[in-house]
Amino acid sequence: MGLRFLFGKRPGFRTRVAAHRDVLYRLAFAWCHDAALSDDLVQETLLRALAHRAQLRDPERLKSWLCSILANALRDHYRRLRPNDDIDALAEELADPAPTPEEARAQAELVARVRKAIARLPLGQRQVLTLVDLEGLSYAEVGEALAVPLGTVMSRLCRAREALRTPLLAYAPGTGAVPLRRVK
Repeated sequence: MGLRFLFGKRPGFRTRVAAHRDVLYRLAFAWCHDAALSDDLVQETLLRALAHRAQLRDPERLKSWLCSILANALRDHYRRLRPNDDIDALAEELADPAPTPEEARAQAELVARVRKAIARLPLGQRQVLTLVDLEGLSYAEVGEALAVPLGTVMSRLCRAREALRTPLLAYAPGTGAVPLRRVK
């Protein structure tokens, strides 16, 4: 790119463009409130105007044409500053962790069935099962809390789990097993 290309074939165009430098600077400063950035934007505007002078259809509209180039230069500057977001990361971030209505209904049905099955257990088995599996107490803590020997805690827990296995397996067709949470 030669100097003749940058400054135009006729010195009149370059002079007319340079005459708008102060106006462009005032506009740029009013838009961004940064003197250094305003200088850069005006410089970019003047370079673009000189490089694309053939796009100016009406010489009487030079000022508005330069203002539109300045606005585009500022827009391009802000685009360069904006970080490029990873769409996949945004999708994961925006994905709602809440269950869908179908999942919530299935979960509610499962909870209702488990509660119903637990309610059918004898009181001793129900107590041991809830203290071990739901509350996370150790066998010794359960035995102490219920004032029963450790062997009784283990046998009641085993019987309770066996009693729950059949009705809960029937609820999960095709899986063959329903994962029960074990906390010892």
